[in-house]
Formats: sequence, structure tokens, C-alpha cells
Amino acid sequence: MTAGPEPISEAARAALNRELSELRSERASVTSTLGDADEPGDRADQADELQRATEADRLDARIEEIEGRLREASAAGAPSTDKVGVGSTVTVRFDDGTESTVHIGELADADDPALVTAASPLGRALLGHTAGDSVSYATPLGRTTAVVVSVGAPGGGS
Repeated sequence: MTAGPEPISEAARAALNRELSELRSERASVTSTLGDADEPGDRADQADELQRATEADRLDARIEEIEGRLREASAAGAPSTDKVGVGSTVTVRFDDGTESTVHIGELADADDPALVTAASPLGRALLGHTAGDSVSYATPLGRTTAVVVSVGAPGGGS
């Protein structure tokens, strides 16, 4: 990955927005149970209050992280069609001659069988490469190679 802002696919943006909505709802539920009383009660009440406050802090941190990622993606613009990056659609040819078109994303998505996360061995190997480049990566059966056939924008192929 580059040091600058990274673009994300529309599917990843939608997933982050869904998670953000769920987190905000959960946070509202947690904070509504935080007490306003000067005397929280016995030690068990104090421990429960502390646990809810800790959970609210955890939710706030994740909300801030997602909002920052969405801002960064907006600043980055569309994925490059020259080099493989997060959000790219890439066609690769494997050693056995088969070709596959995959989408490079940040978040795993069971509904998108063509999605390869940027953190996966193939995803890491592809990042930064261009059409014609050969990449090598680890699989459970050992190292393998693939050739980048084409790089395109999300949903656009090459």
C-alpha cells in the first residue's frame, strides 16, 4: 500500500457505512444506560457502570476509525487503472493457465466470491503491480506465481 490515502470499492464503502450505522445505534443504546447519579451504588453497580463506559469508549474508537477511513477514501478518489490497489479489479493468469478476475478490497465479504482482501497472500502480492507483471505468493501447498493480465476500476474489468 502507499503512504497516501487509499481508495476503496463501493462494496467496501457500503459495508463500512453499514457497520458505522450499527455502531452508532449500539453506542446510543450503551450510553443511554450510563447513570447520571452522583452515587452509582454498590461495587457491583460501579463495576457495571465502568464496563458500559469502557464499551462506549471502544465503540467511539471504532466509529472514529471508520469515519477516518471513509474520509481518506473520499480524498483518494477512484482506484487507479494503471497499478493494482485497493478497489481495483484485476484479471490474473495462474500457473495452470486458468484466468480469474478478482476485486481487491479491505474487508472480506462472503457475498462476493471474487473479492480478495489486500491483506491476503494474493492481494499483498498484487498490490502495486501492473499488467504483464508476474507475482509470487504463498499458498497452503507452497509458493505459486500468477501474471497480472489486466487492471481496471471496480466493476469495469480492464
